[in-house]
Amino acid sequence: MKDLAEIEVEETEMAVKPKTWKDTLWSVTKVVLKFAVTSVLLYYVFSKVPLQKVKLRLVNANYWWMFAALVCYAASMVFSSWRLSSYFKSIKLNLDPRFNFRLYLLGLFYNFLLPGGIGGDGYKIYLLNKNYKLPAKKVFWAIMFDRLSGLWAIGLITVALIFLIPQIDVHIGIPLSIFTVASIIYYGVAYKFFREYTHYFFEGHLKALGVQSMQVIAIICILMGQDFTGKYSPYLLSFLVSALATIIPISVGGAGIRETVFQQLSRVFPMDMDLAVFLPISFYLISVIVALSGIYYLIRPSRLEEGLPKHDITVEEEAGK
Repeated sequence: MKDLAEIEVEETEMAVKPKTWKDTLWSVTKVVLKFAVTSVLLYYVFSKVPLQKVKLRLVNANYWWMFAALVCYAASMVFSSWRLSSYFKSIKLNLDPRFNFRLYLLGLFYNFLLPGGIGGDGYKIYLLNKNYKLPAKKVFWAIMFDRLSGLWAIGLITVALIFLIPQIDVHIGIPLSIFTVASIIYYGVAYKFFREYTHYFFEGHLKALGVQSMQVIAIICILMGQDFTGKYSPYLLSFLVSALATIIPISVGGAGIRETVFQQLSRVFPMDMDLAVFLPISFYLISVIVALSGIYYLIRPSRLEEGLPKHDITVEEEAGK
């Protein structure tokens, strides 16, 4: 049975080689299915929450606070690029920070706005494998641990928020103990079977906290832009749960999934339903705006590595010499 790395590499190679009619059919089918899932979920959400209410919130928002949310989200992408560089360093791939950030932006564009083509992670694997002769699986696992560190950070912040929501009738010691034990097991497995990727393990996870913290602050800014005066914790916890729900790429950039999660959780937590739906929509729009910056490197690929000769972007293949 093929592992995830082999599947990712095969899909990447398929996207950059001449496609057969079966490849093309599968790509088109994936796009259609993603748009179908997104449409169905959004239709369901707006059958429960009038679109007009959400539209009014967007029109009447304080755009200074919305801009602050945009800045916070952009800052989280800088942190995220910085976090990924830690795992690249683990496999002795020392990318220039400028190149690494440009590549990250291009990957964002692929993920958000080209849902049926090569994904952002797949493109990174292809490009780095092609130019720096690293085994594709090594790059894959560096990216995978980057993602896992993000999930760990979401888990830690979620545990902290559970303590602030009285509707969750559970002693804080229970989720905290579960998270602590899971973290120990997680590190133990990584150290035992993927020791190479643990060289900058704690550094990467601290950066992951920076990523998720900036995105949580972005949600707070959006709430501030609505003159919100209630409790923030239910909205922030719902945001983190919705982030976990978008791990499986079954919609276009997570659209529809976040809104559905917020709409369902508004029945459990004391949240204004139309505000709960407005939050993920506005966050998605902010995400798209930032992702659009990556199109520059798609249009002008030479700019991706301009001024960065290959000997400045090194793989320490002869480290033992």
